[in-house]
Amino acid sequence: MRIALAATCLADTLFPGAPRATVRLLERLGHEVVFPAGQACCGQMHVNTGYFREAVPVIRNHVETFAPVADGEWDAVVIPSGSCTGSVRHQHGMVCRREGHDDLATTAEAVAAKTYELSELLVDVLGLTDVGAWFPHHVTYHPTCHSLRMLHVGDRPLRLLRAVTGIDLVELPAADSCCGFGGTFALKNADTSSAMLADKTAHVRSTGAEVLAAGDMSCLMHIGGGLSRQSSGVGVLHLAEILASTREDPTPLPAHTFSRESRPATTTEAAR
Repeated sequence: MRIALAATCLADTLFPGAPRATVRLLERLGHEVVFPAGQACCGQMHVNTGYFREAVPVIRNHVETFAPVADGEWDAVVIPSGSCTGSVRHQHGMVCRREGHDDLATTAEAVAAKTYELSELLVDVLGLTDVGAWFPHHVTYHPTCHSLRMLHVGDRPLRLLRAVTGIDLVELPAADSCCGFGGTFALKNADTSSAMLADKTAHVRSTGAEVLAAGDMSCLMHIGGGLSRQSSGVGVLHLAEILASTREDPTPLPAHTFSRESRPATTTEAAR
């Protein structure tokens, strides 16, 4: 397949490891990955804060950049982010129609129909759960709100992780609770966001995991920041970075991640 990658502005700017890993993974699986140079933000931030009119030029850029998928030049668009995929699929057409841009909305809907979050592409389109990954570490997984509630990816990411050779995957308590980021929510409701983050990091640390995985770098940025400030020794990695890891080309653990032998004891372990 010929697959276009929408890297997302956050990953492209701050966390390039996730889109790079997506390319490594898909090319290893035998697919051609296209990276359109004109891509930028998907406009989610504008739409979520109510700036529909201001979002239209941003949406237009995304739609026009990825329009070749609607014409059959590419087979699919993949986004290593549940929230950005959700914006493309559920917001772009709606915003364009509400602002009177029906032609743009029609193209946006055609692009959205062939746009997939990474786990959706692998499981639903490519028919894979075992992608030949190797990651011999203790991992827990956080299902992000947009992927869980807007895209309904269900257990697709977990099915992919369970098939990774060498992985020790442990369930995260209260996994479906929000981490408290929510884009501008964390800025406008800082105290509430911090309280939600404290609950999430406590659950992550209780697993004794070396690595927290998720499908959105925005959530991993928020949770990872909390874990770092606590000197927890738990690192964060995008799902793509684990699935791209092989014996021949392993993904290293994040900096400052403690090994299972040297990490601090969990609350449960310390009480024994």
